[in-house]
Amino acid sequence: MKVGFDAKRIFHNFRGLGNYSRTLVESLMKHHPENSYTLFTPPFKDRRALEWRKRFENLEIVEPVTGLGKALSSTWRSLMLAPVVKEKGIEIFHGLSHELPPGLSKRGIKSIVTIHDLIFLRFPHYFPWVDRQVYLRKVTHAVKNADIVLAICEQTKRDLKTFLNCPEEKIRVVFQSCHQSFYSGLKSEELEEVKKLYSLPEHYILSVGAIEERKNALSLVQAFSRIKDLIPHDLILIGDGKDYRKKVEKEILEHGLKDRIRIESEINSDHLPAIYQAADLFVYPSFFEGWGIPIVEALFSDTPVITSEGSCFPESGGPGSVYVNPHSVEDIAEKMEKVLFDDDLSASMIRQGRAHAESFHWKNTSAELIKVYNELL
Repeated sequence: MKVGFDAKRIFHNFRGLGNYSRTLVESLMKHHPENSYTLFTPPFKDRRALEWRKRFENLEIVEPVTGLGKALSSTWRSLMLAPVVKEKGIEIFHGLSHELPPGLSKRGIKSIVTIHDLIFLRFPHYFPWVDRQVYLRKVTHAVKNADIVLAICEQTKRDLKTFLNCPEEKIRVVFQSCHQSFYSGLKSEELEEVKKLYSLPEHYILSVGAIEERKNALSLVQAFSRIKDLIPHDLILIGDGKDYRKKVEKEILEHGLKDRIRIESEINSDHLPAIYQAADLFVYPSFFEGWGIPIVEALFSDTPVITSEGSCFPESGGPGSVYVNPHSVEDIAEKMEKVLFDDDLSASMIRQGRAHAESFHWKNTSAELIKVYNELL
């Protein structure tokens, strides 16, 4: 089987969509090496992208090298890619993030597109008007023209039917995994080394994700301020942001919590498994997500998880996580205090969480994806 991927996110994005794309391709190469995988991407220079490419020297990567394609690489990817894909003998083309180039079906190439979420339609106030129009045009074209639409959770499947009238028989759900570096426990010396590197306290609550309104870090800070005198823990927020981050930083100062709450933006991804594993609690009070990959990372790290009610969170968090109303600071504070002081509850959450996370292991998600590919051949 020869599979091609729209790989822009692999080499140009180092957050959620990029992590999804890299994890998916790596898992297929590891567990299904009998197939051929080709990545199509605009040129890239980022050090992280170059390092990733170096790790997989046998992987075929196709970039525009001459003429109009090189001069207008975004246009090459969006409008000019189909003949290049055909020339490479690709049987299935997989758009990893909401997009497909036109002309694939005319050339006999089967296509799949991954839809992560339709948040821009469900919560339009989070997005500028122009961005919403661009997103709608791209996702509508992709969903209409794909042979199969891949949703990363049941919530996204429901949204595809509700907002885009996508036929149910066209949709397949394949859950998103996280990187395999989170699968295994680290030695205590390794944990201590990373904690020392980042000057992390002995006890801390962790939250990972962009510092933006939808992720709801402000409520987490306010909840922490209510229980700060009852617990020895600090709060560590890992992520970056702009205007909303300034609001969160202001809230931290106003509550006199500068010595108890930190925002870390420059974390080496290789150190994240240790940071998760050393945390006493992971809290993710987002209003809405396509999946919430940090939840899965925490479950694999044997760290108890508190996350939000509704959306995709019961799918990613499973039966062992504790769920809160993300609009209620009181509920978040009460649940944090309960988990931190109830050792039996915490131990149960860890056991159930790890068992639930195993369904998202690379070997399982890649096997489900191969089944979908085989449907088309």
